Amino acid sequence: MPGLGDLVPAWSYPMRKTRVLVADDSALMRQILKRIVAGSADLELVGLARDGEDVVAKARELRPDVISMDINMPKLDGITALQVILHEKICPVVMVSSLTQRGATTTFECLELGAFDFVAKPDGTVSSNLGAVADELVSKLTAAASHGIVNRLQCGRDRRQHYRPQVRASFSKNPRNMAVAIGISTGGPATLQEVLPRIPADVPASVFLVQHMPPSFIASFAKRLDDNCALKVVAAQSGMAVDPGVCYVASGGGHLCLHRKTTGEVVIRMPATPATLFVPSVGVMMSSVLEIFGTDTIGVLMTGIGDDGADSMVAIRQAGGYTIAESELTAVVFGMPREAIERGGACSVAPSHEVAAEILQAIRRKTE
Repeated sequence: MPGLGDLVPAWSYPMRKTRVLVADDSALMRQILKRIVAGSADLELVGLARDGEDVVAKARELRPDVISMDINMPKLDGITALQVILHEKICPVVMVSSLTQRGATTTFECLELGAFDFVAKPDGTVSSNLGAVADELVSKLTAAASHGIVNRLQCGRDRRQHYRPQVRASFSKNPRNMAVAIGISTGGPATLQEVLPRIPADVPASVFLVQHMPPSFIASFAKRLDDNCALKVVAAQSGMAVDPGVCYVASGGGHLCLHRKTTGEVVIRMPATPATLFVPSVGVMMSSVLEIFGTDTIGVLMTGIGDDGADSMVAIRQAGGYTIAESELTAVVFGMPREAIERGGACSVAPSHEVAAEILQAIRRKTE
């Protein structure tokens, strides 16, 4: 039987580091990524891969917890390598993308195929300035290695493949226009494909969406959503009039806010203030929507790291609006919705594939 001196509290045991495999065809990029991983106390580099065939072989051999993978690689491109790795359920993958139109398109294809998330290289295909996004990369690699992520992403993809969105729904003939304020971050682009396509074109509500991502990706992101939704989806621009049946996606460089003119017309405003960790901020957007729409506001907070939007969800609920938080069952990262739930900011908690139904039910209750 051990003596008192032999007893070590459980919290003092060293935590197991997240094992990372890095794949990039550029030797310079591999060394920069190696330094970023080595600089994190929570990550451990287990291998470097130089092309798509190499990363698949090393993934099978090393069984890492997560892979950082470039999209553009020789022999076997990133998309094909991703499909193999996810099909074999080896581990989650964080894509490293170039900040180009083509890079954005390919990135969204990877997310729809099941990639956990992506990080954009600040200076293009080969970026010596990757240190600027080092914290983002580390946080996403760490989050991706959470238990059950691969199965959760696969389940979401299966649901999307078998779903056919409805075009119209039944609402009262002359309902007042409502607002749906959606905040989402890590894991968001794929998750939104389970929500927005399920909202009909004739919905008597304006939808406002903040998805944390590089500003240069927003136009492609909005276009991709628009192609898959009955709703009209647009990248928000300052001065744009707010109409029902339209989803306004926050653009980079400013917050997504609303302003009511003396004529009663509501328009988009994109101020650079207040200073927040994320610009645009979910919390700032939700607060602005609540100020204009009051009790006719429905707040929705879904997958993401941190607590952006949690306090605003509380404010919406306290003001008489309705709030929905994504449940841990489907949230790729449970950070943002968990914070809203724990602070008392969720009227209901639902998996991603039921969020649209929750939104529509809330609208009907408010308008009928």
